[in-house]
Amino acid sequence: MALNAPCAWLIAYDIADPKRLNRVHRIVIKHCVPVQYSLYCFEGSSNAMRGLLKEIEACIKPEADDVRAYPLPATLDIVTLGRGSLPSNLTLFSSVQPALLELLHAQKG
Repeated sequence: MALNAPCAWLIAYDIADPKRLNRVHRIVIKHCVPVQYSLYCFEGSSNAMRGLLKEIEACIKPEADDVRAYPLPATLDIVTLGRGSLPSNLTLFSSVQPALLELLHAQKG
């Protein structure tokens, strides 16, 4: 993937300390759409993702915390069980990948 090509990313984190968790959450929520608790969707290039991860890295302790970013493929197969976390009146649109619309339908289940 080209470094400046837009892509959809899934970001997940597990932060051990509540203060660091709040800091990371404040950073992520500025740039991403929440999908579930500690799981977010980010749209941007690889360079933009590196910048976001660098900002997050300054707030975590790598020996105690875990932050992961996964690029999403153009076509998604999503399986959900139970109640989705997105409100029923929320619609997700993606200028980068139409497959993100599938996320909405899977969450509404």
